[in-house]
Amino acid sequence: MKLGVNRKKLLLVTDNISTNKMTNLQKSSPPDVYAIVTNRIIEHLEKGVIPWHQPWTDAGLPKNMITGKNYRGINVWLLASLKYPQNYYLTFKQVKDLGGTVKKGEKAQEVIFWKWLEKENTETKEIKKISLLRYYNVFNIDQCSGIPKEKLSPVIERKNDPIEGCEKIIAEMPKKPDIRHDKHRAYYNKAQDFVNMPKVETFLNSEGYYGTLFHELVHSTGHNERLNRIELTNSKGFRTQEYAVEELTAEMGASYLKSYAGIPIEQLENNAAYIKGWLERLRNDKKFIVHASAQAQKATDFILNVRNEEKELNIDDVQDTQHKNIDREEELKNVRDIKESTLKLQR
Repeated sequence: MKLGVNRKKLLLVTDNISTNKMTNLQKSSPPDVYAIVTNRIIEHLEKGVIPWHQPWTDAGLPKNMITGKNYRGINVWLLASLKYPQNYYLTFKQVKDLGGTVKKGEKAQEVIFWKWLEKENTETKEIKKISLLRYYNVFNIDQCSGIPKEKLSPVIERKNDPIEGCEKIIAEMPKKPDIRHDKHRAYYNKAQDFVNMPKVETFLNSEGYYGTLFHELVHSTGHNERLNRIELTNSKGFRTQEYAVEELTAEMGASYLKSYAGIPIEQLENNAAYIKGWLERLRNDKKFIVHASAQAQKATDFILNVRNEEKELNIDDVQDTQHKNIDREEELKNVRDIKESTLKLQR
């Protein structure tokens, strides 16, 4: 009888260990980065904050303080929404290397990036590249202490005229569509490839005119002779997924260009209804915001004639270290579980 009881205990212990291992494997599986980003955006919207309407003119375009490289895509709006006085960010390791520390209680912000892997087809031997969305954590310099002043980046003050900045952006856009002022309505005609704008004097101010023009110029980048964006070329009209992505692309792109030029991003009168509409989209499609922001970045790169040579901070070593730590912690936990189970059997 005693042996039978011990066998049952042993079986139970084995099952518990297997369950623990499965739980640990689940914990170490790659995080759903799309969901993480979408949830961040939803958190902002539920607080009445529209991330892509947050200007970064005064604080500067969010960038890594050490490498000097700008963050791109949805990272711009996630970081700008935090509203720090300066948009300089660091990884935990960079803070430590500078001799500083992260202030107690401060929370990190995720920065997403694409990790490219090569996979070989066993039959054709063809190498195919696969993209995986990953993230790492950063802290704003305002969240840190102990960093020597001489290692901090200087505050950069803008001295350019915003309207001149707008004119320069428009004048230097490659393959620019014809800009007309025939009708009292702003729109982009993709069939004839032209932008129509109401006359500048019909707007409350010049900033409003250029902000609207930026929106339509972002639409124009989707033309098949420019970026050939499927959401524009294949759009079936209002209330379709393609139309929603294209509209958010244009909004994000226009907001980016406004901050780039230095003109204000106007606040909407019917903010609640606007937010409600986007919340529904985001909750139904976790990839929606990441995709739209990527298209907006490509559009603004095209308008500003920027070659996408900048890559997100290479943090493979940081990531590998984090994964190794996680694996080691799980290994130790399994060892502890086995020891505890053995002790119980001996009793």
